Amino acid sequence: QVQLVESGGGSVQAGGSLRLSCGVSGLTYSSYCKGWFHQAPGKEREEVAVIGSGGTTRYADSVKGRFTISQDNSESTLYLQMNSLKPEDTAMYYCALAPDLATWGCGAFRYWGRGTQVTVSS
Repeated sequence: QVQLVESGGGSVQAGGSLRLSCGVSGLTYSSYCKGWFHQAPGKEREEVAVIGSGGTTRYADSVKGRFTISQDNSESTLYLQMNSLKPEDTAMYYCALAPDLATWGCGAFRYWGRGTQVTVSS
């Protein structure tokens, strides 16, 4: 059974930092694309950052230069370091996994965690 468990969310003031973690079990972690997504109340879920099995990364324009996605394959754990947080970063954050299609990029994200709440106050 595939499980993704996020942790590290919380409440911080603008300008602060948080580090989210996502522990993965039940599949061969290293062969998947991994991503972080967020969803604010009343809004659609959005991609925040993605890392491929080979380490290639991409970021939403809104978080470039502030957030860093990383992973520890030996621990099957995904991270999102969030610095210079803004009130508009407030959302539920989810980690997810997708098949890595090599030159075709990542497939559809099919495995999801339950999320961790991030709240940034001004």
